[in-house]
Amino acid sequence: MPAFRLACLAYFSVALPSSALGLLWPSIRVSFHQPVAALGILLAFGITATVIASAASGRLLTRLSAGSLLAAGTALTAVALAAEAVAPSLRVFACGMVVFGLGFGAVDAAVNIHAAHHFSARQINWMHASYGAGATVGPLLATLMLSNALTWQWVDGILGGAQAVLALVFWMTSRAWAAPRPAAASAPGPAEPARRGNRRRPRMAVWGALAFIAVENGLESGAGIWGYVFLTEGRGLTHAAAGAALSAYWAMMFLGRVVLGAVAGRVGPSRLLAVAVAVVSVGCALMTVPGPGLLAVAGLTVVGLAAAPIFPLFTLTTAERVGANGATRMVGLQVAASAVGSAALPAGIGLAIGAFTAAALGPCLLLPSLTMYVLYRLLTGATGEQVRAEQTVKKAS
Repeated sequence: MPAFRLACLAYFSVALPSSALGLLWPSIRVSFHQPVAALGILLAFGITATVIASAASGRLLTRLSAGSLLAAGTALTAVALAAEAVAPSLRVFACGMVVFGLGFGAVDAAVNIHAAHHFSARQINWMHASYGAGATVGPLLATLMLSNALTWQWVDGILGGAQAVLALVFWMTSRAWAAPRPAAASAPGPAEPARRGNRRRPRMAVWGALAFIAVENGLESGAGIWGYVFLTEGRGLTHAAAGAALSAYWAMMFLGRVVLGAVAGRVGPSRLLAVAVAVVSVGCALMTVPGPGLLAVAGLTVVGLAAAPIFPLFTLTTAERVGANGATRMVGLQVAASAVGSAALPAGIGLAIGAFTAAALGPCLLLPSLTMYVLYRLLTGATGEQVRAEQTVKKAS
């Protein structure tokens, strides 16, 4: 099986439990007698593990193949879900989230690093679209099982069993990822000019990129995790309607990455990214404005559609910002930054919802969306200065 198909399958499968967490949390917190905001604290444990795994993946891939790391990461997610399903206390459940974070970070970094070096723009968008497809199915699957009198423990157990089967599949097909490793992708001769260029690179191009990725992924995750609570408790939608709306949010992620990924090949990633970043703020504003539930649903779907192509296209263009030699390490750091944002921002949102009401989700998303827009504009300027400087050096030499 080609590595591209395996990457899509990996992203689809890991998205199922990730997207279902927000929907399952109301039942989980009742079992452990916890407040709504406790999820934010649990996410902090998972994020630490995810960051460690993501940041270390760049070095691990110099010794292991992407397929081996993918199989190991998927196996960890299976163990984590099984532990959560039988957890007798919140502490054991938190340990499960830590293990899941380790596995998720390994899977995320492995497929993204490989994709940045070996996939086309269309393929990398399809890969991320697979996550959107899995995230669409996750809440629907969880809703279906809960409506048929299954507890959240059964949901986690079933998803864990599926991950265990996939871990075996990934281990048996690990040779499909056989390709020149990122560390050996460039010959020693031409690598030196790239390193000299890297030393001239403005820090804004690096730290700005990491901050941008953290905010963008935090916004995506925050909308996905707290969207269900926001629509039910903040806008008065029924549980079934809110579950369908949350699935629609992830469906927009899928469609956006498929459709807009193809558009990026025609108009260019930079133009599409600029428009997408701006439209995210529009969707967040619709969620912030007081009004009927339908307006909030519309805002949520706009956020999903606009945010869809941002991360894959930003990952694909990493080498343009940092050079081919630094791309592998930078992609690993960006995945780690995305993990930080994916947990830190939802954790903060959870505290805000606990302190105020579920309606606080709108403003808590609008402010980061505006911050993301400013960061992108600053980053675009810094990258432009870098390109012009490098062109000047080349002409002079």
